[in-house]
Amino acid sequence: MAMNVYSAAQYLLFVVIVTACVRPLGGYMHRVFAQRGTALDRLCVPVERWIYRLAGVDPSVEMDAGQYLISFVVFSLICTLFLYAILRFQHFLPWFFPEYQTTPLTPDLSINTAISFATTTTWQAYAGENTMSYFSQMVGLCTQNFLAGAAGLAVGIAFIRGLARESCATLGNFWVDLTRSLLWILLPGALLGSLLLVWQGVPMNFHPYTVAHTLEGATQIIPQGPVAALEIIKNLGTNGGGFFNANGAHPYENPTPLTNFLELLSIILLPAALTNTFGRMVQHVRQGWLLYWVMLFLFTGGLVALHLSEQQSNPLIHPDASRGAGSMPSQLQSGGNMEGKEVRFGIVGSVLAGVVTSNTATGSANAADDSFTSLGGLVLLINPLLGEVIFGGLGTGIFSMIMTAAIAVFLAGLMIGRTPEYLGKQIGPSENKMIVLYALTGPVTILIMTAIAICTKAGLAGLTTNTGSHGLTEIVFGFASSFANNGQAFAGLNANTPFYNIMTSIAMMAGRFGLAIPALMFAGRFARQKERPRSRGTLRTDSFTFGALLTAFLIVVTALSYLPVLTLGPVLEHLLFKI
Repeated sequence: MAMNVYSAAQYLLFVVIVTACVRPLGGYMHRVFAQRGTALDRLCVPVERWIYRLAGVDPSVEMDAGQYLISFVVFSLICTLFLYAILRFQHFLPWFFPEYQTTPLTPDLSINTAISFATTTTWQAYAGENTMSYFSQMVGLCTQNFLAGAAGLAVGIAFIRGLARESCATLGNFWVDLTRSLLWILLPGALLGSLLLVWQGVPMNFHPYTVAHTLEGATQIIPQGPVAALEIIKNLGTNGGGFFNANGAHPYENPTPLTNFLELLSIILLPAALTNTFGRMVQHVRQGWLLYWVMLFLFTGGLVALHLSEQQSNPLIHPDASRGAGSMPSQLQSGGNMEGKEVRFGIVGSVLAGVVTSNTATGSANAADDSFTSLGGLVLLINPLLGEVIFGGLGTGIFSMIMTAAIAVFLAGLMIGRTPEYLGKQIGPSENKMIVLYALTGPVTILIMTAIAICTKAGLAGLTTNTGSHGLTEIVFGFASSFANNGQAFAGLNANTPFYNIMTSIAMMAGRFGLAIPALMFAGRFARQKERPRSRGTLRTDSFTFGALLTAFLIVVTALSYLPVLTLGPVLEHLLFKI
């Protein structure tokens, strides 16, 4: 079934708005981290100075790659322990309703959740409204959404700064970058976004849950709370943890098609704009635009593929014109695979959300991933397996794409017999070690954990609904999502077990720190080099040819790494439907 005009128009509008915002937002972030004048300086600079005095930070002292990494890891550890303490003792803290918060926060679930939010994964093996108190939601989870998002952005900026500098041993100051990320970017964006959501009907209160009595005489519990504050920062900081179990499908989190559109924009705008920030900081704006167009090309390909997959109905459903069954649009149905999707958003809103959230580190799903078609689930799975290169997380997405580009440069240099260079700097043996470590971390983590899960009783016990090829897809998706710091999951996998709470925690930390460490070490080595003048033998990395090479490289490497498991999972499931 072909894409209709309405669907194409909504997708096109989204892409146009994102593209139009890349340059102004990218320029604004460049001014913030270069400490040039912005409109918010009058409000933010006094607060920034007060924070430095309170924390004992000297903003003029810079850090090398090792010091920056230590600060990042220690800060994340402190955040994890702080959140763990809140979760373990939430029943002693304010706004806890024992009659409604009935899911026990066991030690393994608490540490999993703490690591999840401290790494922007926001993997939720629990139902928010039945587990978390208002205090845990606001002081614990919402705070970590700000802090973890700002820490990721700081690392991304430090990485870019390392590529931009010459003959320099430092990458900046982590505490300065963290503070500026919060004061100039996340807090203003969250304030504006939350007001828009409240205007559209998203609750923002601390009232007890409402008990309603239906016309049939049944009792219904209607949870509410400070939803708007958590909702916007979970998207803006590429976190994704939902206030409610239904996440972006819940009418209190996402009440209208307009809020759906705005929330998806808030997820992708900052990661997309960082490509322009990168171009400005390295003083090669074309380099940034090339990365953006590669991201957009892959994003659009996934969007079209997912839409065409979901516009088809389940092949096991046989059309019956006399009863109105089938996948064709009519006055009685919207057409396509509407299982697990909100009628408020339909195929278009669900597909757009599926592609945006699976490409970024934001698991804010508004549909049931487990109910997508086999090929639709394949698209959702491939996106995190690509490694956060299509916009990705806040800060982490840009260094993921650049590290991948560095690998492509190295391979291209080998093919043409020239020393590989990127941005006028040589990719030597020490840089190659960091690249190889970065490239292998994802496949090794995801595939080994999947193998352990399918070979053990504890791993297979998590398959509560499906087995076979779809069960394999559920397990692979769970570890791929955890490693990509995404947080989405196929609902058929019961992840609230000691096995999965521990295993996904390891995957989350590998995806957060196992990638940031080689990336920053790579940037530190680049910062020490002096830029070489371009010669006739230099491979241009801002050309259409290199963009095509980078795109092909991403597709081929992902296929080589994961093709067997993809074939045994969603591809086999699709073929079985045809038998």
